[in-house]
Amino acid sequence: MLTKDTLMHAYKLMVTAKAMSDTYEANRQVCKYVHACARGHEAIQIAAGMQLLSVDWVSPYYRDDSMMLAAGFSAYELMLQLLAKKDDPFSAGRSYYCHTNNKDGQRPGIIHQSSATGMQAIPTTGIAQGIQYIEQQNLALLKAGENGENPVVICSMGDGSITEGEVSEALQFASLKQLPIIYLVQDNQWSISASAEEFRAGNAYEFADGFKGLKKMQCDGSDFIRSYETISQAITYARQERKPVLIHAKVPLLGHHTSGVRKEFYRNREDLLKHGLYDPMPKLRLMLAGAGFEEHAINETEAAALREVNESFEKAMAAAEPDVKSVEENIFAPTNIKEEKGIRSPKASEKILMVDAALHAIEEIMEQHPEAILYGQDVGRRLGGVFRETATLADKFGDARVFNTAIQEAYIVGSTIGMSALGLKPIVEVQFADYIFPAINQLATEVAKSNYLTNGKFPVQMVLRVPVGAYGGGGPYHSGSIESTLLSIKGIKVAYPSNAADMKGIMKAAFYDPNPVVMLEHKGLYWSKVEGTDEAKTIEPSKDYILPLGKGAVALQADAAKIKKGETVTIITYGMGVYWAKNAAKKFPGQIEVIDLRTLYPLDEELIFGSVNKHGKVIVLTEEQQNNSFAEALSLRISNNCYHFLDAKVEVVGALNLPAVPINMALEKAMLPTVEKVQNRIAKLLAY
Repeated sequence: MLTKDTLMHAYKLMVTAKAMSDTYEANRQVCKYVHACARGHEAIQIAAGMQLLSVDWVSPYYRDDSMMLAAGFSAYELMLQLLAKKDDPFSAGRSYYCHTNNKDGQRPGIIHQSSATGMQAIPTTGIAQGIQYIEQQNLALLKAGENGENPVVICSMGDGSITEGEVSEALQFASLKQLPIIYLVQDNQWSISASAEEFRAGNAYEFADGFKGLKKMQCDGSDFIRSYETISQAITYARQERKPVLIHAKVPLLGHHTSGVRKEFYRNREDLLKHGLYDPMPKLRLMLAGAGFEEHAINETEAAALREVNESFEKAMAAAEPDVKSVEENIFAPTNIKEEKGIRSPKASEKILMVDAALHAIEEIMEQHPEAILYGQDVGRRLGGVFRETATLADKFGDARVFNTAIQEAYIVGSTIGMSALGLKPIVEVQFADYIFPAINQLATEVAKSNYLTNGKFPVQMVLRVPVGAYGGGGPYHSGSIESTLLSIKGIKVAYPSNAADMKGIMKAAFYDPNPVVMLEHKGLYWSKVEGTDEAKTIEPSKDYILPLGKGAVALQADAAKIKKGETVTIITYGMGVYWAKNAAKKFPGQIEVIDLRTLYPLDEELIFGSVNKHGKVIVLTEEQQNNSFAEALSLRISNNCYHFLDAKVEVVGALNLPAVPINMALEKAMLPTVEKVQNRIAKLLAY
């Protein structure tokens, strides 16, 4: 309820925020890291922050320090992040000012926040998606407010971010599924130096017309009372009706875009004066006088806020710097899956296809874990995946747990961040490797960085399935290999099983791993239709079988006598390469060892280096285009670590360096490694 005390509290917060901004500006040499402040945006931000409950979730953006103050975060906490101090409660000195996160249960939850404009829309919508699922399934993963209030989600953005395609994906999903989320859009008419007339055809309020089922509201975001009333109505609607809202709040920009892009660089005096007329602070001060507050009471409030800011800043400046030894902490959350368990080849079991091994693994997971949810393109009831890799799962577990999405790779991947934060365990799919690139922004910017930049608070527990690889004329957009692209992203794990038993065991390990795991699944091995891949079919492991990530295997052993004579070669490979290598080895009985990596990150370097040191001759075999590939990087690592044991330089065999896989099957074969090509390289090494 909006009372006199609420007005005074809001004014104190507003004075605090301005004093913080002024302090940073007056101490630019100390405040050396890039930051942005809320000057001009304070009224709408404080109105939102004051009305959030501890059960709610919010994703602020990089200018929302006023909102954070109103939500219960202290000036000192924010300043610790501003100065990148050791005790920065959000990132331990790793991220920018006002890139907050929180899971203390006493204040609203906040997942990892990045600087990428608009990118918070998808992960935050994922929180609302998860809340809806938990409520539908009656899972004990949510707390209600003190008076039984349902949780709501607020996603804060600048109006310039509305032009981002990923924001549209989020709004589309929220409108379609009717999620309990509020999109708070703060419109200051600028996107850095570009004015509204330059970067948009309409504002967020007008844009919202394109999303059926999205309630829209707007207000003067510089007027605290109007802002408070609008936020109150939106929260009540989302909390009770469980439906989405968009608020368009027009605000002035009184400060710099950031400390690094100063207002005088791109704005003229006339523009600054025009924005200054809408400064929310003098407006609210007049309201206080009109509400009956004495001048001395207002002055005392201002003085108290200034003292707090000055004391907090002095304390923050004196705080300890991070220990440089901590720089590698919390890249990943620790996993409990460290040993192979269960029965790999039960006597009573029959051989199964790789595609069925994955299907059975997920079915067994979903039977045991109601928090497991599966979604992606065409994985739902009618088709069950274009490779039938999810067939029957929607029939068994229902459309709420297994469902189709739109063609929104970014949403499919990014939404798992919000789902995971609530304790859900999403398994999602991008239909072909060639179509993962719209999702790379979310994968690299949000998913991979979450655990590290929240200092371990928000690892993203998700499994991303990606069919990969070429065979049978799949053509340029359904045959790609993407492991090098993925492995350039730090903070994710990448698995690449080559047979049914490994598929099932690794899928289980990926699900139980608290980190994001990408499962690369070669579509040419799914049904063992490619000549020479029959061994991809294996006895089905037991239900409790699990195979840790980062453990390679010897897929073919060489004879000890030939090893002793120096007549052997080790081939380090994965996926389809395992079968090219094993079939090539038939021409060299007892002379070839084949190492199946099974997981590309983490990598079983102990197995690799041990095999290389034993044989002295090595081929790294990949289906990817060879230049600048993971295989070439691995060959250098082998050379650096095994230099004294090598009899010849490390050979790399990969695909031709073409932009895409040609659809004509003869051209496809010419591009890819073959058994014959591998045999020729083996013969070359054995000739040394």
